Amino acid sequence: SNLSEKHKMAEAKNQLIRGLTLTDTTALVIGTVIGSGVFLKAAVMAQNVGTPKLVLLAWVAAGILSLAGALTYAELGAMLPHAGGEYVYLRHSYGETSAFLFGWSRFIVAGSASIASLGAGFAIFLSAFVPLNHVWASSTFKFLGQTINWQFGSKAVVAVGAILLLSAINCLTVAFGGKVQSLLTVLKIGGLAVLVIGVFFFAPSANWSNLATPTGTPEWTGLSVFGVAMLAALWGYDGWNNMPMAAGEVKNPGRNIPFALIVGMIIVMIIYCLANLAYFYALPFNEVITANSTQFRNAPSVAAKAAGSFWAGSGGKLISIAFVISALGALNGSILSNARVPFAMAEDGLFFGRMKSLSATTKVPVFSIGVQAVWSCVLALSGTFDQLTDCLLFASWIFYGLVTSSVFVLRRKMPNAERPYKTLGYPIVPLVFVLVAAWLIYNTLVERPVESVVGLGLTVVGLPLYFYFRAQQKKGA
Repeated sequence: SNLSEKHKMAEAKNQLIRGLTLTDTTALVIGTVIGSGVFLKAAVMAQNVGTPKLVLLAWVAAGILSLAGALTYAELGAMLPHAGGEYVYLRHSYGETSAFLFGWSRFIVAGSASIASLGAGFAIFLSAFVPLNHVWASSTFKFLGQTINWQFGSKAVVAVGAILLLSAINCLTVAFGGKVQSLLTVLKIGGLAVLVIGVFFFAPSANWSNLATPTGTPEWTGLSVFGVAMLAALWGYDGWNNMPMAAGEVKNPGRNIPFALIVGMIIVMIIYCLANLAYFYALPFNEVITANSTQFRNAPSVAAKAAGSFWAGSGGKLISIAFVISALGALNGSILSNARVPFAMAEDGLFFGRMKSLSATTKVPVFSIGVQAVWSCVLALSGTFDQLTDCLLFASWIFYGLVTSSVFVLRRKMPNAERPYKTLGYPIVPLVFVLVAAWLIYNTLVERPVESVVGLGLTVVGLPLYFYFRAQQKKGA
């Protein structure tokens, strides 16, 4: 198609370098997905559904749903291997407006807020080793109907420092950024492997009877409750959609993008299910329920408790090291991939022109990385990024559903396009994903109406900017 040719010509002219190998690309999938969710979410899920088996089932269901999305994105990524990922697929299938709104919401909140929260998470995990208790300013105020306890202290400074350092690393060649990602991914998988092996082979108190349904608890507590637990698990799996944003820099994209997405997500799913099985094998159910969560803010994480079952005293420290590495890996992957969306938008004349400028030496979009870093630091210092991501969860799932449905649209609009990989299980796999996404969107609208409406509002706020760039395009034509 003409649009696809235009993308190829723009990328060739601007000379993005395909420096990400198959290993780097797979590490980008695994390393961006595995953040902090796998170490923490079992507690709140256990509080929701009340039985170990339902928590494990929610992890499996969320993993299968994420894999269904990855299987579909693999076809789109191999067919349109350009910088921007979902932005590119939406532009080809539903046109400029939906693509711009996706890119805008990704840049202004979803991507930058996830970078901010990963930076903050890194600081929290690091505080287990380094005293970061200084608070120089604080205030309490209302935001979106919630009470925010804002603080500016040493943790905020460390969060900003981590964001700026990894953004600077990503201003070097994409191949170097990919190698950093591969190293951090190997280290974080190693940390989880130590935890799982330690529990299964060296924990004297571990017992399969811990997986039994607690006395007096029903085996099934209803679909809507299970849906809430599944949403918590989906937060743990979130990030599988990020790698295609850097597709313009993947070597042999027709083969490597589908392989990295599918194999990467299968590896993540196995790791997540083994880690959560280890928690329930190591700990009585009540210990899982009372682990760190909104209800028990000062309690150790479920992962730290499980590590303590075989490594008394030092177990918490071990998991804190894994936390720190995991947060850094997810932060690096998030910075690398998200910066390619405003770059792709600027290439199409739908964002500020400077965003498409590449470094003369490293051929990466340094201006886009820099602006993203500054904005992410502002969100990290604001302390309101959790509320922002809650608001965008609704809009994000609308876009996930739309992008996945575009596989149907593009098979009709571009029947003769080269498809190095075709979605396994088509049309059932993408259809199931779209239907479940629709149910999750409906569930979020009912359960969290304020956040949903604000999320939509923050996305639609970008429309005047879109019309401005369209007008500029017409002037230049």
